[in-house]
Amino acid sequence: MKKRRSDADQQVAELLRTAKDSLQLSVAFLSRLDGTTQHLEVVESSVPFLFQEGNQQRQETSFCQAVLDGRLPAVIPDVRQHPVAMSLPAARLPRIRSYVSVPVVLSDGELYGTFCAAGLTSDKGLTKRDQSLMTVLASAAAVIVEPTVRERERRGELLGRLEPVLADGGPVVVLQPIVDLVTGRRVGSEALSRFPASWGKAPDVCFEEAHSVGLGHELELLALRRAAEHLDVVEGYVAMNISPATLVQPEFAALMATLPLERVLLELSEHDQVADYDALAAVLGPMRARGLRLAIDDVGAGFSSLRHIVITAPDVIKLDRSIVSGVDVDPVLTRLVSSLVEFGHGCGASVVAEGVETAPEAAALRGLGVDLGQGWHFGRPEHPGAAVAAPPVQVPRARTAAEDPAVPAPAG
Repeated sequence: MKKRRSDADQQVAELLRTAKDSLQLSVAFLSRLDGTTQHLEVVESSVPFLFQEGNQQRQETSFCQAVLDGRLPAVIPDVRQHPVAMSLPAARLPRIRSYVSVPVVLSDGELYGTFCAAGLTSDKGLTKRDQSLMTVLASAAAVIVEPTVRERERRGELLGRLEPVLADGGPVVVLQPIVDLVTGRRVGSEALSRFPASWGKAPDVCFEEAHSVGLGHELELLALRRAAEHLDVVEGYVAMNISPATLVQPEFAALMATLPLERVLLELSEHDQVADYDALAAVLGPMRARGLRLAIDDVGAGFSSLRHIVITAPDVIKLDRSIVSGVDVDPVLTRLVSSLVEFGHGCGASVVAEGVETAPEAAALRGLGVDLGQGWHFGRPEHPGAAVAAPPVQVPRARTAAEDPAVPAPAG
């Protein structure tokens, strides 16, 4: 059965049909040359049993390569007049007798292949003008195929990077402390994935790229497994990030069944779209009944987190670093954080502030009623061995507006 053409292939086929009809030849085709093999990618033919899409031949024995090498002219009205052409397999089967071939070159100068038309009889009417038409059509074909080429290259580059990480058991996972803002004691840790520094990419980008090539679920699950390994070496809970799409995979439920769920905080990002909240609840319901807690991450960075909170009723909301940084000096951020704290507590959730980098920020957050803090002020992400015996952090009490008129009063 003939393979269904993509939209791009169909557009190329229309160009080939124009070439075949204009030159009145038997076949027109786009070939891809990979250095060793000529692949017939798209074919428009009056004799399809001789020329079929997907056919391959050795590149070095093709008419196209002989033209590219300069051993044959681009326009051949009568193949029999060229001994080099007659020595090639295509002169015997399918017995090509006239030929036009022009290169298909991408925007960076890379040779993709050739745009060709051929006849089973000689055609003395073929001229340089026909070559010019083919060149114009080949340029249009190059524009059409280039996005597919670049996507293929992108996939290849991503797979080349990701597959060794998967084979090695997933990304390296480090822990960042989460601290009680009243006592200064470490109550938990967030598991953060780390990929090779040479990639120069943030972890969320790496996971997104993995999903784009069909490896996202596997990569997330491996990261969860490595995060779960740290439950044996640190005290308190471990917060683990998961996308809604991976959460509903059967492998996720199987992994969670092996863990002490009362020590697991599962984080869903504000940025992650939830396709089916009912499916999400069906998976999480039994786990939450066994002690699993749910957090909505990045709250305050956008509006979708509020919908997540209303529908999922999380145990924890995590304030995005964008509204935490500078909260000690910005009255707008102060009021926003105060409102979110009131909202979170009203929903029965505890509130964690991410991205806390200074003592004044920590003090301001404590004064606003934020329960827990996470950020460089309390500790950078580290390997679990370094996190076992972290001493309490001193969190000063924020000065009130009565004590310091420069301090804005919280909303409400």
